[in-house]
This record gives sequence, structure tokens and C-alpha cells, in this order.
Amino acid sequence: MGPVGRAEKTILFDSLAIMLVIVIPTIVATLAFAWWFRATNSCARYRPDWVYSGRIELLTWGIPLLTIMLLGGVTWISSHALDPAEPLPSNKPPLEVQVVSLDWKWLFIYPAQHVASVNRLVIPVGIPVHFSLTSASVMNAFFVPQLGSMIYTMNGMATQLNLRADSVGEFKGLSAHYSGDGFSDMHFEVRALPQQGFKDWIETTGRAGPELDAQSYAKLSSQSIGDRPITFSKADPGLFQNIVRQTIPPAAGPHVGKPDLVTSSRTE
Repeated sequence: MGPVGRAEKTILFDSLAIMLVIVIPTIVATLAFAWWFRATNSCARYRPDWVYSGRIELLTWGIPLLTIMLLGGVTWISSHALDPAEPLPSNKPPLEVQVVSLDWKWLFIYPAQHVASVNRLVIPVGIPVHFSLTSASVMNAFFVPQLGSMIYTMNGMATQLNLRADSVGEFKGLSAHYSGDGFSDMHFEVRALPQQGFKDWIETTGRAGPELDAQSYAKLSSQSIGDRPITFSKADPGLFQNIVRQTIPPAAGPHVGKPDLVTSSRTE
């Protein structure tokens, strides 16, 4: 649903086609050899003293080597072309979104608009989005499959990601890295809205909901599972940097040896 996702889809299909160049002839050759050298075929030559053939060696090593070189070339070129930190070409300035992975929820901060949301990412269609990502707890991974480019979030540092949605819709976002008891429920909604619809959402969010400051963030960072999407108004634009620099302490982890039954009903 965006340029990065489409490019990654093309790479997958190209890689499949390149590998099928070996796989299909190998399957056909296997069936052909089995049929030709069947016990009832008197025309098949039996050569018990045969040891070596340079032409066969060249075939069995040369073709896989060329395939690996071609796959490696595709991977090398596409890895540089789809560098997550590389801005997407556009005549419009990107929307800045700061992402914080918590236990076990996602916090999205819009620093220029002074709003924030939990487990719901709202973006405008046709405008690049520049994500700055960090973790307030253990390492995690941010992934919206239909938009492309999974990227890790790590405590004490920020990673960069650039994506764009080219059509209106709702997409599934998820955590792609195991991060504890609530990992399997760590999903979020992605809503791609028309540009006017996005502006309306920003205005509505900015007029309603609790404020997001250090105190409300401390409460939000406590472990919880299955949180419903909520929004915050008057989000502190410096909150993300304080989390990265650890001016705000990392989120508290679970009790040693036992799950927190308030957070999760799962037993040991």
C-alpha cells in the first residue's frame, strides 16, 4: 500500500523467479533421470567405472554460483535503495511521528501537532512519514507489513524509518520481536486518511483527552495487556528525547520469577 511495500513485494517475486530457474529444471531432471534409468529401459547405459565429468561439474557448480551472484546483486542494490533511514522522494515535507514501544503497547507522539495516541497510528495518504523509534523497555520491532520495512526499537537509542501510504485504508501493525508475556497481543491499528481527514483527526484529538506529560507517561509505561486505543492532547514535544536520553527512567519490568497477575491472567 506504499512505495516501500511495493518494492519489497517486487524483490520477493524476483527472488522467487530467480530461484525457480534452478528448482524447476532440477525437478524435471530428477523425473527424467528416474524414468530413463528405470530397470526396464534396455537403452540406458550402465557405467560402473564412471568417475568424473568436467562438463557436469561445470553445470552443477556454475549455475548455482551464477544464481547466488544474481540474488546477491538484487539484495545489495535493494538494501541500499530501501534503506529505512533514507527519505522518500516527495515534494511534500514528511510528517514527524515518534514511536515508543512499551510493555505491551505502542505510543505514537506527533511532536509538531502536540498530540499522541496509544495502539493507533493515524497518517495522511500521499505524504511521507518519518518515524523516530525507541523502546522504553526491552528491544522490540515495529512492523506494518502492508507498508514495509520492519525496524527495531532499542532502549537508550533512536532508530529511523521512512514510509508512505498511497491509498486510504486500515492496516495491521504488530510487534515482530518477542518481548515478554504480552508480546502476542502487542498489535496496533494503522489508519491512512485523506489529508483533510487527517487534519480533522488532529484537531479533534487536540481538543479532547488527557494531557501527555511525564506523570501521565509514567502511569502509561506500567505493564498492561490488550490496551484499547486512546489519545492524548497537549503531548509534551520533549518527551521522546527524554525517554531516549533516559532522563525519564526506563519502564519497570515484571516481578522476578512470577508474572504480574494484575497485568496478565497467565500462570507460571
